[in-house]
Amino acid sequence: MAAEQDPEGRAAARPLLTDLYQATMALGYWRAGRAQDQAEFELFFRQCPFGGAFALAAGLRDCVRFLRAFRLRDADVQFLASALPSDTDPAFFEHLRALDCSGVTVRALPEGSLAFPGVPLLQVSGPLLVVQLLETPLLCLVSYASLIATNAARLRLIAGPDKRLLEMGLRRAQGPDGGLTASTYSYLGGFDASSNVLAGQLRGVPVAGTLAHSFVTSFSGSEVPPDPVSTPVPLATFQRGDPQGHPFPGRRRHQSLLSSQMLAPAAGQGSQVDLAASVETWLERVCGHLGLGVQEPHRGERAAFVAYALAFPRAFQGLLDTYSVRRSGLPNFLAVALALQELGYQAVGVRLDSGDLLQQAREIRGVFRTAAAQFGVPWLQSVPIAVSNNIDEEELARLAQKGSEVNVIGIGTSVVTCPRQPSLGCVYKLVSVGGQPRMKLTEDPKKQTLPGSKAAFRLLGSDGSLLLDVLQLAEEPPPQAGQELRVWPQGARESRTVRPAHVEPLLRLWVKQGQLCEPLPSLAESRAFAQQSLHRLSPAHRRLEQPALYEVALSEKLQALVDRLSARGAL
Repeated sequence: MAAEQDPEGRAAARPLLTDLYQATMALGYWRAGRAQDQAEFELFFRQCPFGGAFALAAGLRDCVRFLRAFRLRDADVQFLASALPSDTDPAFFEHLRALDCSGVTVRALPEGSLAFPGVPLLQVSGPLLVVQLLETPLLCLVSYASLIATNAARLRLIAGPDKRLLEMGLRRAQGPDGGLTASTYSYLGGFDASSNVLAGQLRGVPVAGTLAHSFVTSFSGSEVPPDPVSTPVPLATFQRGDPQGHPFPGRRRHQSLLSSQMLAPAAGQGSQVDLAASVETWLERVCGHLGLGVQEPHRGERAAFVAYALAFPRAFQGLLDTYSVRRSGLPNFLAVALALQELGYQAVGVRLDSGDLLQQAREIRGVFRTAAAQFGVPWLQSVPIAVSNNIDEEELARLAQKGSEVNVIGIGTSVVTCPRQPSLGCVYKLVSVGGQPRMKLTEDPKKQTLPGSKAAFRLLGSDGSLLLDVLQLAEEPPPQAGQELRVWPQGARESRTVRPAHVEPLLRLWVKQGQLCEPLPSLAESRAFAQQSLHRLSPAHRRLEQPALYEVALSEKLQALVDRLSARGAL
């Protein structure tokens, strides 16, 4: 099967991103003549992450791309030959060279779906040897993606719908792949944008970013503006260009230097203005309003703001805390913003990266309001205030409280590393071979598996509320709305009855015999679906601390099969 030719394909995993025991088992299956036995595996988790009552399913898009591109190259087979016993039959390696996923079928929860313990995120069926080889890469692709999406969803629930959330954790992520995955699935989970440019290029994640403290500190304020007269290249050279008549890059630079400190009005009409000079004029008025001396605001910071404003006059944002917010960052920002205002531009925001972010934001908003009235610039009072600085769930809740003046929140480490729980703990378990159910018992009841090929349904009340998810054997007729159903809640000793007003099938057929059955939703569509899914949760289940646990139950027939196989295994 050929890989899809699109930018996202560059982010696909490779077949040898796996554990060695997948290859050793593959050899065992092949020698036993069982490579083509039809088998089914289920990928699921046993406990909701972060002490919550839900997870978001994610990673399906990456899984489908991986399956469609799956093929062992000669170099892959040669490496496996070096890792396996030297007397391995060469015919096994020829078998590996011919492998693809043309016989694989995948049913899965759509990305952005609510997911609960024991309900399959993926069902993977096909030749035993192949679907065994898929275990580790599929776990790798689904587990972290779903964990990140769930973590992002929790942070969105804390922040509320109105705060703009930016993921900016690439530099804190566990390597490049972890960074790309985190940026992608934090967006799916509810963040608005990412600082990760590659996530924008490959995955279509909106990207955002302005400037760092290094940009500010790089300016001293004593920099001499470029003087085009001192350019040593003769003017005739610039005018002549190259032999084909194209202007040299230096010619364009020469022209730009002539106006490096000048800025034209936003409307495009009127004379250019020396922005730096205009800023100095406004600084006197701003300092008078704030009760500061004109020498107090840092000269280099102001030069940095002017340089950034000249580069981005329609998107000027000030980073206020490099030196002193009140005595330097704030007056310098206001001077530049008001100078831009005279030319028809509007500053887009300020950012804080240290100190008591909530209190500083309140103080800054107060200054913006008084300055807006003093200088007759109404929009100034509503300039967005962005904050960052190791924000975790507790600090986010503080920043999101009623009365907060914070508009934009940048989060890095706490979203990409999932410090409260670093792994979702997904597993990939065999449930049938040759149409016969398989069950793992073990010494730990929590690690027992549910046998047989299954279907999953979500039962809803008349008001659309979620009642429970039910797992049943695939051969059983689906539950019917309005009809009483007896189920066995997982972990309960007794059955109970439920009468759903609505029934929703959960698992959709995405890949059949290696072929995509329907187009995959875009990342933005999955993001919107995730938010819709979260809104369906009751407040008790959505609660982040000590939530009510959502119920997953088994049909009577599935419970009977579990009991029968458990008794047989105990003999």
